[in-house]
Amino acid sequence: MKYLSLTYLLVVIPLLAFGQETWTLSEEVAKNVDMRIENGHSPSIAIGLIDKDGPQYYFFGNTTMTGHSVTENTIYEIGSISKTFTGILLADMVQSGKMKLDDPVQQYLPESVTMPEWEGKPIVLGQLSDHTSGLPRMPDNFSPADITNPYADYTVEQMYAFLSSHTLRREMGSVYEYSNLAQGLLGHILALTAGKTYEELVIEKIAGPLGMKDTRIKLNDQQMQQLAPGHSLGAVVSNWDIPTLAGAGAIRSSLHDMLIYVSANMGLTDSPVYQAMQLSHQARHDKAGGMRVGLGWHIKKGAEGDVVWHNGGTGGYRTFAGFVPDIGRGVVVLTNSTKGADDIGFHLLDSDSDLIQPKRSVAMAIKKAIDTEGPTTAMAAYKALIKTDPATFELNEQEINNMGYSYLTENNPEAAASVFEINVAAFPNSANVYDSYAEALMKSGKKQAAIANYQKSLELNPGNTNAVDMLTRLGAPPDTKEIKVEESVLESYTGTYTLRPGFDIVITRKGSRLFGEATGQGQFELFPKSATEFFVKEVDAQVTFDVQQDGKVPQLILHQGGMNMPAKRK
Repeated sequence: MKYLSLTYLLVVIPLLAFGQETWTLSEEVAKNVDMRIENGHSPSIAIGLIDKDGPQYYFFGNTTMTGHSVTENTIYEIGSISKTFTGILLADMVQSGKMKLDDPVQQYLPESVTMPEWEGKPIVLGQLSDHTSGLPRMPDNFSPADITNPYADYTVEQMYAFLSSHTLRREMGSVYEYSNLAQGLLGHILALTAGKTYEELVIEKIAGPLGMKDTRIKLNDQQMQQLAPGHSLGAVVSNWDIPTLAGAGAIRSSLHDMLIYVSANMGLTDSPVYQAMQLSHQARHDKAGGMRVGLGWHIKKGAEGDVVWHNGGTGGYRTFAGFVPDIGRGVVVLTNSTKGADDIGFHLLDSDSDLIQPKRSVAMAIKKAIDTEGPTTAMAAYKALIKTDPATFELNEQEINNMGYSYLTENNPEAAASVFEINVAAFPNSANVYDSYAEALMKSGKKQAAIANYQKSLELNPGNTNAVDMLTRLGAPPDTKEIKVEESVLESYTGTYTLRPGFDIVITRKGSRLFGEATGQGQFELFPKSATEFFVKEVDAQVTFDVQQDGKVPQLILHQGGMNMPAKRK
């Protein structure tokens, strides 16, 4: 089942050392990025440098694996870098006397909306921008109709309804908690106050005066031609539309425009909002894991001085923008893939920050074997790879799955089956790999083998309704008994489980039904496979509660993507 969750064009001679007068991209960085392109990390990576001598552009790869070359005018989704625009717009409102950072958020919303408070104290505007508002990462009524474009149908009315009913879990100002909701709400308030859309406000105050003609939310026909398609694990994915929470991540831009933006923030390019930019860089607290946070911007200590930065990510893009005021250097990195490139940006701005050494993609190596020697060579190629030096290769279930489906799209079920067979060998505890393999086998006319794999998928994940439907179509309907678990047992599982710092899974019960909610995500129901094993119907994920002999439950284990991830109970 398909689930949705090298060419180096050099414009200057590479020479890099922080002590030299000329600042350009080093050969070390160029080779590292070339390797990322070659290993399939991203179709394209665009890097821009800016200092007193002006901009420099470096382009790697193409807009797609077989697409056209990237230029400084190629457009990418910049995601959460949009939050820095929102911070600057807030700072501009403050400096023009229209707002104060300590103004209660409530006074800028309609009377019908009631902002949550903590012991009578209100959330203020500055806290929306510096991630200390106490609001969650995302509202709990966020339930996308289309997970490939998740923000598109979230409405202002839904946001207002959430705010009016939400109870804060902690005092505002006490903890750094990254919140798309808070930043989106801030962008909404700024637009309401200005009597414009958020995009119109960005253009009026920042993009227009700076000549950033390709920095927009809604792209015209020409700009759509300039847009690099987003990719996730080798597959083209949908662009994200973010109407209500635009201030959190809706902006699209080019390397050309983003270098102007960074230059203006450093004072190298004249801007009518330069003073507002300076205000947005001022640290408001140091609670972000050792980093300080201003209005949108994060501030990290570096060998050459403070690095003022933000990154961004949407469904098919990862981006970075940052600068070091002390040395007057700025960097922008844009990619049209979900493989991050923050390390490149930090390395270029901080000599103590290391580059990640990219690993070779097993999926890309298998594809090469299939395309040159045929599908029968795929398994042998895979086994040869994992016997050489496993540490140098990256084995990713979803990437291999996407590649298999690309062969199905090309009407090549034999090649698809050879790819999915490898996924079964590599991730034998994943229900999804058997479902995908079964689909390719069925399309290859291998009915009995398809039935066996659909049955295995259903055994691992009883919530796989696709397997139930396909087995019924193939004349082997499964026995789908409903399992019931006593409410007292379900109650013993309720509580908060920490998967990693800052990311919890909260288990709750409503009568005879069990629910989970992960940090920043919507609620999902857990269906029993046994008294201790549960599954999720919306995605290929299962949960096992680790019940001890004394009846205590110290942890749960999340099974997803071929991994078993323990989460300790708080």
